Amino acid sequence: MRTQKELRQRAPMWLLGLLVLNFGLMTYDGRDEVTRQRLVRVWAQAVASPAQNAVTGAGGAGVGFFSRLAGMWGAQGENERLRARLAEIEVEARGARAALDENARLEAMLKFQQDARFATVAARVISRDPSGWFNSVVVNRGSSAGVAVNMPVVTPDGIVGRVVAVSPVTAQVMLITDDRAAAGAVVGQLGASNALGVVRGVGTQGLLEMRYVSGLEAVKEGDYVVTTGQDGVYPPGLNVGAVVELKSGTATTAHQITIKPGARLDSLREVLILQYQPPPRTAPPPAPTPDKGGRDVNRKS
Repeated sequence: MRTQKELRQRAPMWLLGLLVLNFGLMTYDGRDEVTRQRLVRVWAQAVASPAQNAVTGAGGAGVGFFSRLAGMWGAQGENERLRARLAEIEVEARGARAALDENARLEAMLKFQQDARFATVAARVISRDPSGWFNSVVVNRGSSAGVAVNMPVVTPDGIVGRVVAVSPVTAQVMLITDDRAAAGAVVGQLGASNALGVVRGVGTQGLLEMRYVSGLEAVKEGDYVVTTGQDGVYPPGLNVGAVVELKSGTATTAHQITIKPGARLDSLREVLILQYQPPPRTAPPPAPTPDKGGRDVNRKS
């Protein structure tokens, strides 16, 4: 049995407990005037709100991170597809340019064939001498197509060289840049210029030199050079190239002339072989043989 003293000591605690219980019941039953929600729920939500915001923010950040990561992967894949497509377009563009260049070359060759004064054989370059000793190419036409040794080889841009060996189906062409090649030529207009000389290959740098042009003849850089037909290989009037360097001569020394070939010898694809036969050279008339009376005994009376 508790004593009266103990009851008096515990009375404040019971009273406090009853007050708390009463307050709790009132709070639980109390409602917000606006939302009509119980106050306990409102307070609980207020207490939990910071934690909920933190969790929601972290979740949103995580979702955003993975969304951005997925977007980056998608963008990377799209970039790879675009790069592949761009590479395909570049290949197609190069093929289109090559086709246009080939069409332009073939059209120019066809026009040259139509305007040529001689029968021609169209040929394609199939190989180039890989050594550094000779400047020559092999074409896919030979004796069965009417090709013969010493026939000149040209493009619409200028002379290429001459045939030096023939098989039934191929021919070897020595380029004009070979140091063993030569051609009679003139600086300027054929028949109007006296700047006559011989064009020879120098074997390097794809250039030509022109010798024996009198230092008294007017020559300047940029002048064109054409064949004269006096070498027994090339017909007259074919383009050789243009003067790119000149060391002027004098009355006693010849010009030193460097020429860049008109034909693009470093990128030959198609050529024309001219079935040209130079006119036979006539022998000079015999020198007069005077008799005792000073008359020419070879002269018919």
